[in-house]
Amino acid sequence: MDEKLNNQDVLLVREKDSDKLKVVSGIEKEGQPKSVEPLKENETQFLRIDKSGNALDNFMSNFQRQYKDPTHFQFFKVPIEKVSEIAVKLQEAFKKPDEPANKATIDTHKVESPSQDKKQSTHTIDENRIDWSQLERLGVTRDTLERTKSLEAMMNWQKSPVLIPIAAKFDDTTLRTDARLSFREMPDGKLALAIHAIRKEPELDRPYFGVRFTDEDKKNLQTTGNLGRIVNAEFKQGEKTPVFISVDRLTNELVAVRTDKLRIPESIKGVTLEDTQKQQLAEGKSVYLEGMTSKGGKEFSANVQVNADKKGIEFRFDQQPNQSQQNDQRQFQQPNGEVRIPKTLLGVELSEIQQSKLQEGQTIYVSGMKDSQGQDFNAYVKVDNENSKLAFFKWNPDKSNAKEVTPDNASKTQVDVNSEGKTNEATKKLDEPLKKDQTQPTEKQAEKQDKKMTEENKQESEKPEKAKGRKL
Repeated sequence: MDEKLNNQDVLLVREKDSDKLKVVSGIEKEGQPKSVEPLKENETQFLRIDKSGNALDNFMSNFQRQYKDPTHFQFFKVPIEKVSEIAVKLQEAFKKPDEPANKATIDTHKVESPSQDKKQSTHTIDENRIDWSQLERLGVTRDTLERTKSLEAMMNWQKSPVLIPIAAKFDDTTLRTDARLSFREMPDGKLALAIHAIRKEPELDRPYFGVRFTDEDKKNLQTTGNLGRIVNAEFKQGEKTPVFISVDRLTNELVAVRTDKLRIPESIKGVTLEDTQKQQLAEGKSVYLEGMTSKGGKEFSANVQVNADKKGIEFRFDQQPNQSQQNDQRQFQQPNGEVRIPKTLLGVELSEIQQSKLQEGQTIYVSGMKDSQGQDFNAYVKVDNENSKLAFFKWNPDKSNAKEVTPDNASKTQVDVNSEGKTNEATKKLDEPLKKDQTQPTEKQAEKQDKKMTEENKQESEKPEKAKGRKL
């Protein structure tokens, strides 16, 4: 299949209440989509969508305008070279669509109609429904909400972007605190004010709508603010709902959002997402993206992840690749000297695509690996055939800039000390593992180190001198 064909997608269509998928080949006069079986012999009839063109938008707009009941059909966009394979996976996922993995597969390829996107973005609260007297009783004025740009966010069913001072009176007592505010629709249709007060810390030891957090979950929520996986919350007894969970960083409140309320985009800041990346995001995982473009036109790279509190994708700059890891490679060497491609690399399970890329000599980026002391690190990984090992890099070694293949000394020191037991003058008396990017002992570690050396010198000086014999 030529390169031009590899840059094309096709649409799979599914009728309501059916698990069968067909490939769209066109559109009837009345708006109903034409379709054929997803077989190679029908390939010439497929409606092809150039990934860089607007054929998809045109088709969806025409379909939405012409067909009387657009909700009767669901559409899924897939690469033309994988149409048969993905059609089978989707049909399997339809059997149990609420399972997190199946939900992620469906959401990765699902195409929303233009009217659905528009409806979601313009659905605001009628200002006449707001009970201003309730806000005033809390000491909150319209001017405060407008000045802090909170009113617009709250009218779009979001929380105020900042903490608002409130004063609640109880008899002769006034309780003053800061909180984020939002509106909530009650079962009777009335609009109520929700107060999101500051908590000392997230409540991670209690079940959250039936979800019990593992130690790994707690670590993720405390460090990244996001759970990092999909879980089934029980908002109503007996009803399981797949959700993303995050921590509100202003209040420490746990926030959940249903997975079907969020849509994984095709691209982020100018970077087109691969299917595996969209799948990872749909599963709540973090994905590192390079070459994104800011509003000011500057290029940047960051981890992106679904954030339930923001109800969308957030950018995190806390775990950018900044180290070259020189780990013990013996476990990856085969008797004939060739490098064995592992399924799991330093605690991280590699996907089949990642394994294939390594096998073909390509570079992959792996995050969340652990050295022998349990310290996390991220790195670019590539097979080093000359030394029969997997090589770890701070920067992408496939890029031409020489600076980008220079090993990071901070990480090398971390792994030398933690994994291989090596030392230098600064670390030779250090008993604790070095942290990420650490090349020198901290002030506290240096104090312990000096104390240990002083104690050793003292013990050495207190040893009895050996008796000296007479020189004949």
